Amino acid sequence: MTPIATAPNDRGPRNHAVEVRGIVKTFGATRALDGVDLTVREGTVLGLLGPNGAGKTTLVRILSTLVKPDAGTAFVGGYDVLRQPKQLRRTIGLTGQYASVDELLSGYENLYLIGRLLDLSAKESKTRAAELLERFSLTEAAKRPAKTYSGGMRRRLDLAASMIGRPKVLYLDEPTTGLDPRTRNEVWDEVQRMVAEGSTVLLTTQYMEEAEQLAHELTVIDRGRVIAAGGIEELKTQVGGQTLQVRPLHPAELPEMARCLHEAGVAATFSADTGLLSVQLTGEDQLTAVVGVLGTRGFGIAGIDTKLPSLDEVFLAITGKPSASAAPILDKEPVA
Repeated sequence: MTPIATAPNDRGPRNHAVEVRGIVKTFGATRALDGVDLTVREGTVLGLLGPNGAGKTTLVRILSTLVKPDAGTAFVGGYDVLRQPKQLRRTIGLTGQYASVDELLSGYENLYLIGRLLDLSAKESKTRAAELLERFSLTEAAKRPAKTYSGGMRRRLDLAASMIGRPKVLYLDEPTTGLDPRTRNEVWDEVQRMVAEGSTVLLTTQYMEEAEQLAHELTVIDRGRVIAAGGIEELKTQVGGQTLQVRPLHPAELPEMARCLHEAGVAATFSADTGLLSVQLTGEDQLTAVVGVLGTRGFGIAGIDTKLPSLDEVFLAITGKPSASAAPILDKEPVA
């Protein structure tokens, strides 16, 4: 097995909040991570996507110093995950897939205690706790024991706890699973606020809408390996390019329009349900050519639009599996 490299005087690239190279982790016969490379630029959100069991949570655990890798190197906030775990932990916040709060303490006490453990002053801990309770709509329940909270309230309290120290790097592992749309939007607003204030976020999610809303760049992993990485629009272009959609004045003419384009050497499909004719664009001049053919044949056009594939379509094309946008399922990865 490849030895784990360490660099006593290397604190990692200064403009990268997270730098991962060749990370390997096995659990018995299961190779959860198989040489993962990943970079997160400071002050950005990286969306880490992948089907269930792809290795996302295992990677987060390694970057949180909860699990040791078998090979490879990783720096977070300039600190080596193996050689400088104590320093690293003081720079990160973590919200895992399951809420982990002290149910005997009140919501306020949970946040105040964490603030003090992070060396915030008593005054700052009180202020920050009250601020986050308000942001996550928990003020009215602040004095109640957490054991009386609903599942959604516990989740919101757990998220608030991960943010109380204003971490430089925040890991959000499926952060909005099980939350109602209003609370999900509150979480998104808080994440965007933290990034605007200089934090960096590593987000694992199966909500494609969440990835599009928050992430600056995406990394897709499957079976422990990175299979795609880049900006959202970049990945959309790589996967399918633009599609031209034509809406005819008379929907009954859709079959004839498609036939005429085929005769002109242009592959076209149509949907009677949507009333649209679709052409996959392969060159800059094709749009003009399509409109020219249809105009010459006398077809009336009500509208023309171009679109890139959705992120759901990109995910399906890259992984061969549908995303769990409608009903996300938690990773079934080995727990160390």
